[in-house]
Amino acid sequence: MAAEIIDGRPVARRMQEEIRTAVAAYAAQAGGAPGLGVVLVGDDAASAMYVRMKRRACDRVGLRSEARILPTESTQGEVEGAVRAFNNDPAIHGILVQLPLPEHIDEEAALNEISLNKDVDGIHPMNLGRLGMRGREPSFTPATPTGVMALIRETGRAIEGARAAVIGRSNIVGLPVALMLANANATVTICHSRTRDLPNVLGRADIVVAAIGRPEFVKGAWLKPGAIVIDVGSNSVPDPESEKGYRYVGDVEFESARTAAGYITKVPGGVGPMTITMLLSNTMKAAERSLPA
Repeated sequence: MAAEIIDGRPVARRMQEEIRTAVAAYAAQAGGAPGLGVVLVGDDAASAMYVRMKRRACDRVGLRSEARILPTESTQGEVEGAVRAFNNDPAIHGILVQLPLPEHIDEEAALNEISLNKDVDGIHPMNLGRLGMRGREPSFTPATPTGVMALIRETGRAIEGARAAVIGRSNIVGLPVALMLANANATVTICHSRTRDLPNVLGRADIVVAAIGRPEFVKGAWLKPGAIVIDVGSNSVPDPESEKGYRYVGDVEFESARTAAGYITKVPGGVGPMTITMLLSNTMKAAERSLPA
């Protein structure tokens, strides 16, 4: 039997309608909409596209967005100064520094400048550190891993007690989603390029999160029958039949995996819509926390 598709688009639309309602209520009380500040450094086309997508999403739910676009040759001080300007602006409730930054910019130092109360992307080292500590709560959790967790819960399956395998250990996705699964009482294995006998590890997992950045790397034969498979990958591969000459595929070989899995996301349309939605949700939370008690 083919797996049930986990479609992130209707889930994202439903959540964005809830955010829109919350934004309107906040604006009525505070006299203005919550604000998201975005820092973009350089002329990377993909980064610029992502920023446009995020700003359009803000418009859809009624959030105000403001972007500080800096040239590639900007100094460390100029980048950090742009972040501090948003920190000091009471009309800005969330700050997003679009990654990657140019090579000459110290990424960690720039991210460290973000106020913990405005770190709506959840990637400040302090927030990530709190995520990994028992008894501590981050101000915000990272957008993509939070979206992954929401999609897993959409299946109705229990996370507590499940065996989970996360392929990839980046600070943006792999590591935080592994921590979030562990905090939800799953038993988690973090897999990477040096993991021995990966198919055997995945074959025991009730939940598989693929975030390794390798097109169609995970095969259906590796999966435990009925597993939940969340594909975070977005890889461009040649496709002469496509108008653009390429198409996007995930880290999971979808056609073989869908015959083994119980639930599976598609690429595109799975995790992607949830990432932006979680950013909007975190910005709304930051604004609500700023209101007088």
